[in-house]
Amino acid sequence: MSQGATTQRQAALIAYPKQAAFGRVLPKNKIYEHSGANTRLKDLFVEQVEQIVWQYKLAPETINLPARPGVPEIQIFSIQLKSTELHEDVLRCIDGAVQFPILFELNQGQGDQAKTQVVAAYKRPSEADASRWVLSGYFATTWMPAATARTAMPLALDMAHLYAALLQGLMPLPARPQETLPDWIARVELAASKRREVEKTQAKLAKEKQFNRKVEVNATLRQLKSELEQLSR
Repeated sequence: MSQGATTQRQAALIAYPKQAAFGRVLPKNKIYEHSGANTRLKDLFVEQVEQIVWQYKLAPETINLPARPGVPEIQIFSIQLKSTELHEDVLRCIDGAVQFPILFELNQGQGDQAKTQVVAAYKRPSEADASRWVLSGYFATTWMPAATARTAMPLALDMAHLYAALLQGLMPLPARPQETLPDWIARVELAASKRREVEKTQAKLAKEKQFNRKVEVNATLRQLKSELEQLSR
């Protein structure tokens, strides 16, 4: 992705079970119909997306795990890109059109140059309206050679635990003991926001000429770094 997603340094591709293979091309116009995409979004799809394939359907009937509230199924979408960029709004559009949690495998290049990146947002039903879904920010692996050996799908007791395990592979921070998935996601997003504040304050400190202001900005920077450290533990 070109912007927006929080990137996890350690990366892994999952070998999903063969019985969960779906392998259907998803026409872009179906996404437009179900998401109400405007002209700008349609243009992004045309410019950046070659093809969308609904690659796997992880569901009780395909992988023999019971559904749980908020996670009846998990879909794996493969997106072949036309270029090196994919705007986050394209993924949000697809997520808005499909009423299940989704993990995206983005693919670019061909042959020995082919690369893959896994991207997903935490997706849950709205507490105010169960027919609507709420998305977190997007989390992503680094780009990997498409030929990277895949690891076995995580073991899980039910669909909700599997979803958490799959998201864990994308997260830049480990979960704390007994931390719920929503709390974990919120902490990771807060840490990302705090990291951006640290970077802005560092840039401000580097430009500041007045000594007294430098002292003040430096104190702010130390406080922000301390808060970031607390969130990262």
